[in-house]
Amino acid sequence: FITSKDLAGGKCKIHQKEPEIIEEENYFFKLSKYSKEIGKAIEEDKTRIIPDGRKNEMMSFINQGLEDVSFSRPRKDLKWGIPVPGDESQTIYVWADALVNYLSALGYPDDNFKKYWPPDVHCLGKDILRFHATIWLGMLLSMKLPLPKNIFVHGFITSSGQKMSKSLGNVVDPFELVKKYGTDSVRYFLLREITSMEDGDFTYEKFEQRYTSDLAKGLGNLVSRVATLAKKHSFPSDISAKGQVQKEINSAQEKYKKSLADFKFNEALISVWGLIGFCDRYIEKEKPWENKENAEEVIINLLFAVKEIARLLEPFLPQSSKKAADQLKSEEIKALFPRI
Repeated sequence: FITSKDLAGGKCKIHQKEPEIIEEENYFFKLSKYSKEIGKAIEEDKTRIIPDGRKNEMMSFINQGLEDVSFSRPRKDLKWGIPVPGDESQTIYVWADALVNYLSALGYPDDNFKKYWPPDVHCLGKDILRFHATIWLGMLLSMKLPLPKNIFVHGFITSSGQKMSKSLGNVVDPFELVKKYGTDSVRYFLLREITSMEDGDFTYEKFEQRYTSDLAKGLGNLVSRVATLAKKHSFPSDISAKGQVQKEINSAQEKYKKSLADFKFNEALISVWGLIGFCDRYIEKEKPWENKENAEEVIINLLFAVKEIARLLEPFLPQSSKKAADQLKSEEIKALFPRI
């Protein structure tokens, strides 16, 4: 159900259709009872909504006063679903029983549930924020359960600037992408090209450009170069970097940690690729293949840097991170990302 204030030009903002006016008897959840408590939790960041723009959007909505919500539909109109306890003529509204899955999946109320609740981060799309920041929080308050610590709201993915639609023929099949380029390549594009909290656009041209420049010629090329240089020497396992290389690693780590804390995954990856770029320039400047006096020190610095790059990339590119680390210890050098 939607109300008149949810419409734009008389149409639903999401579906772009005029609503059908109906009248029926339902059971309601008294959401209005929790309006002030929900607003206080969000305003004081007890449940932090990220980004701030989404928080402001929800505070504006809540400050208008939350209304009670229909939590059932007549069984004659909705034969599937969970019957309302004690009234077989009504079916629980799908959003109500869907939200409860967050609890039941953890085995509420047993010890396993207590181990994982409340969640550190509740990740959801911008179109379902209102349900989760009002109805769901109200349900939790009514059950006297802790609220999620953070609600992280992401945008949509468009295709060549348009909403993906079968009728437009612009739907991108992620399984086909993975089959051709690998899981980590797809993960990298989505996390690097699209900012975490806004809409982002996918095109095959953008994807292949990122794949070639950042993965094949960037990360993959650096790992191959350093692994090739290291094969000519024997180093202890407990190596460490020195001088400017260590300073660059420290700088990348600081930027990376801050970006993750702010849920800015693309910026975390930018910090890692900044370190990759530094290593490339360091190789060209020092030319360790010329067997200068400092050649071994340069290679050790590079080995340590690439190990750190692999470690930082583990949450984003788990398969490639492991392959990169293994490559440094292997006699056989394979391309992490084959050229296309």
